[in-house]
Amino acid sequence: MSPTALIVEDEIFVALDLERILTDAGYQVAGIAADSRTALEVAPGCAFAFVDVNLRGGATGPEIARRIVQDYGVKVVFVTANPSQIATDIQALGYIRKPFSEKSILAAAALATGDETLACADVIPLGATA
Repeated sequence: MSPTALIVEDEIFVALDLERILTDAGYQVAGIAADSRTALEVAPGCAFAFVDVNLRGGATGPEIARRIVQDYGVKVVFVTANPSQIATDIQALGYIRKPFSEKSILAAAALATGDETLACADVIPLGATA
């Protein structure tokens, strides 16, 4: 069975693009969450998550990421145009800048699942400048 992902993104077209990239590559997507409640319901059983930083209303992406890492051990990669808004104390794998490429999403998914054969510089460690 292929690893399962969670997408936390409030822009539906971005979320659907992420879902398409992941499913075309053979990953399963457990769900798309635009808010904290949905993300925390879907997170159990997910291996990794792509989390947007700026969500409309309610909890921020970093707040949600902190919870799913602490509560469920989900590996997180942020997807953002604003990396300065990510708290570096969150145990995330790093971030990918928007607009993203299919290559960067697949590299991040591979990194999250322990397959470093696709690793690339598109996944930026937290605290690094890009």
